[in-house]
Amino acid sequence: MASSDINRQIKLLQQRLPEAKALLNTCRLCPRECGVDRTAGDTGHCRSTTQLIVSSITLHHGEEPPISGYRGSGTIFLSNCNLHCLFCQNYPISQLGTGNAMSQAEVARGMILLQQQGAHNINWVTPTHMAPMLMEALLIARRLGMDLPVVYNSGGYDSLEMLRLWDGIIDIYMPDMKYADSRLARKYSSIPDYSKHNRAAILEMHRQVGNLTISEDGIAIKGLLVRHLVLPNDISGTEDILTFLAEEVSRETYVSLMSQYFPAFHALKIPELRRPLAKTEYGQAVQVLERLQLEEGWVQP
Repeated sequence: MASSDINRQIKLLQQRLPEAKALLNTCRLCPRECGVDRTAGDTGHCRSTTQLIVSSITLHHGEEPPISGYRGSGTIFLSNCNLHCLFCQNYPISQLGTGNAMSQAEVARGMILLQQQGAHNINWVTPTHMAPMLMEALLIARRLGMDLPVVYNSGGYDSLEMLRLWDGIIDIYMPDMKYADSRLARKYSSIPDYSKHNRAAILEMHRQVGNLTISEDGIAIKGLLVRHLVLPNDISGTEDILTFLAEEVSRETYVSLMSQYFPAFHALKIPELRRPLAKTEYGQAVQVLERLQLEEGWVQP
């Protein structure tokens, strides 16, 4: 990033950090709006106070091609989550809270280290419930010379109030679109009104950063990349989600259509989720993608 862009971001971070922190007093960082005072040590559905808990800070080569690139994505995995997916494949981190307490300054130094190791970007995994603390860590990192783009890698259940504070700060949004049917989202992830809030968040993210821009050497610079995990028995509502992206966001939206579902965590106890995704189910999802002419992105074997 150019020094002028970094200086502009520093000013935005300084201006918006107090407002972001204020959202913690009666927490409304996500659409749950638990209303607890996290600054007083109270916890809501995400089981978090204001303490950053980090599972790992590492170079990661398993993201989508323009995110991992040829040197790796600088991933910072945040512990806990504002979703409670019964099939979560990262449940020790997201549901059991495995990780270590870190200060904002320590996380900032982690970003600097990732930059020194050659990362193409800083990739916050599950940042929603930790947004104000990450904003403070980013301010410290930018002041220390961290000039990489930031990837906001969320479950897609983000509040518009907090997202708007990221405008001009987040470079790449990489949210999930997990469900088309909010009733199924409540059943399998314990989240209310997921579809409504998820689609509003996607539209706001796209308004801020537009379609994904990729450099000549294949590295993501700025924009929106949407992930969709196809679930067995069409629990994810794939056609409805892809239709929304094609007709209401952009046919140039980059979509990562994922086939790697397998029964994890509590899924083995749920009849409709206790088997892997069938090849025919994923094949049907690919056909929908092609019919809707969503040509940017990736499918899996």
